[in-house]
Parts: sequence; C-alpha cells; structure tokens
Amino acid sequence: MDTAVLLRELVEARGPSGYEAEVREVVRKRFGDTAHEVRVDSLGNLIALRRGEVGGDGAPPASHPAVMLAGHMDEIALMVTRIEKGFLQVTQVGGFDPRVLFGQEVVVHGTRPLPGLVVSVPPHFTDAAEREQPVALEKLFIDVGLPPREVETLVHVGDLITLAGRFVALNGGYAAGKSMDDRAALAAIAMALDELSRRRHSWDVYAVATVQEESSMAGAVTGAYGIDPAIAVVVDVTFAMQAGLSPGETVKMDGGPSIAVGPNFHPVLHRRLAAAASALEIPHQTEVMAGASGTDAWAIQVSRSGVPCGLLGIPARSMHTPVETVCLRDIERTAKLIAEFVSRLEPGFQDSLITRDALARREG
Repeated sequence: MDTAVLLRELVEARGPSGYEAEVREVVRKRFGDTAHEVRVDSLGNLIALRRGEVGGDGAPPASHPAVMLAGHMDEIALMVTRIEKGFLQVTQVGGFDPRVLFGQEVVVHGTRPLPGLVVSVPPHFTDAAEREQPVALEKLFIDVGLPPREVETLVHVGDLITLAGRFVALNGGYAAGKSMDDRAALAAIAMALDELSRRRHSWDVYAVATVQEESSMAGAVTGAYGIDPAIAVVVDVTFAMQAGLSPGETVKMDGGPSIAVGPNFHPVLHRRLAAAASALEIPHQTEVMAGASGTDAWAIQVSRSGVPCGLLGIPARSMHTPVETVCLRDIERTAKLIAEFVSRLEPGFQDSLITRDALARREG
C-alpha cells in the first residue's frame, strides 16, 4: 500500500465535523479492502470488523474479545453565518487558528461548490494599532467573486466552507496539507488492517473512523458504546518539535509514534504497545499527558463501565492550519506497531487489566 497515495486520497477528501460523508466513502473503500464487515452507525461512524481466527472446526467461536482502533475522520471547517453585499461572514466548526486564515483559498459548499478566498479590509483602511494584530475572525470574509444577487442564490446561511489546500509532497519523506489531523491516523489504521490480513490474531478488531471529534467527540461516545470493546487504541496526531516550541512540549518528527502515559491510559496497555514496538525495533517515544488528552480516548475510556485505552500519536507540525506536516515513515511505523500489538493479544489478556495500579503491577 503506497502511503503517499493513500494519504493524498484521505487528505483531499472533504469532511467537516458533522458532515463527513465524502471522506467516509474513501475510508469505506480503504478499510473494506481487508475487513470482513463494514457498516455505518446511526451517527455516521464508519466501523470495519476483522474477525479473530476461527475455531478448529472452521466455525467462528461464540465470541472473541474485541479491540477498538479509533481515528477521527472529521476536519475543522467554517460555516456561513451572514451574507453581506455578496461577501460571506463565517464562524468556526472546530478549532481553527484564525491567524492563518487570511488569504487562504477555500471551497464554499453551496448549491454547487464555489472557489473562494478569505479576505478582509485592506490595511490602508485600518489604523496603525490594528495593522499590528492578526485579523480577527469576525473581520474576515469569504469572496467568491460573484455579484451579490448570484451569491444569495447559490449560498445560504449554514453552508459549509472547507480549506482548498492540497496534499504537498515535501523533501525527505515528509508531506503537508489540510486535515492531516486526523487523516494520517486513518491511513495508519488502514495500513494496519492490511498487515493484519496477512497475520493471525485471536481478537476481533473493530477499526472505527469516528465523526465529530473536533466539535464534541460524539462519534467516540456512541461508537464505543455500540461496540463495547474490551480495550481500545486511539490514533491521533500530536505536537511535533518546531520553531518556537520546547522539547518538553513536543515529540520528534521521524522519531516514530508517541505512546501516551497518564490517567487517560491504562499502564498495562502502554507497556504492551512499547513492547510491540521494541519487538519490531520500531522507534517510539513516550508522551506525558497528565490530564485530559483532548482525543477520542477521553470519551472512549468512560464508555459503559469503562474501557482501558492506549493512545498512539503521529508527530505533526503546524496543527490546525492548512499546512499540517507529517513524516510518512511515522505513519508506516504506527501501522506496523498496531498490527504487532493486535497480533500479540492473547485470549484472557483483558483479565489482567482489572487493576490500574502501575506501582503494584509491573507485568504486561
């Protein structure tokens, strides 16, 4: 599976939080290539199942324990709130950094897709103090280059706007584009499913592309409740080292996936993930998250009576901008790590997770 081709396909699909239909169809095909079943739940999560190995008579056993692999497919976007003289005022769907929006190319999803630009009042008409500050979101407008009457026919309040940014292959196996958060994780999960199709695994594997992580984590809530997995591993991007940040705040690009530690994550799963990485000599990093992780793991952990969770982070620079940057090797390493971890899950492993006391329990 060509990582760059897969990632380009995922990144360039559109899927604002709550409106993930286009990207879901891409994920459906990619997950479906190696899954036994694929379905969409009532909220829009794409759920692919690879069953654990069958019994000796060729019939599936009554049940297998289930591991849930989760990555979100929604992306941050904008929504039309008002039309003024043919220009569109907007609000955020998810957490944009407004500093990077001015001058960006966008696609307005009106009656038909319209190319547009994020514009504002020229600096000549602002005072000196205002010119020294980033342009606030409420002073940004979308210009689609059409007369006001035509704009009002084609665009309505509530229409969505996505970044037009394309996948850019950079030097050294790096790539950039919109929505690497979290399409890089979906690429890793798709590649892990492909690897698992050539391996034996005793657990059922539910690969879930969740909806609405950027706005509410609603997809993780309902997806985990419906599947009721014994354990879950969430895959998301995490903050990579870049100018202006310190090593204590970030992980290394091209250093392999991070494996999170903290109250959101089960210590035994952390050790199992690290052991799987070491077995394959995959470089990996420990990431400390001493509170809420801000990922789907935060919602999955408290589903039903509780789900032990692990978190793998793919290092990414310039998060929540049109040029989120990842290293393709980190995605490939994450995929191999997931497949190795799943293949090592033995029947009854879930019974070792009853205690969370990492000080009292060192086996893993």
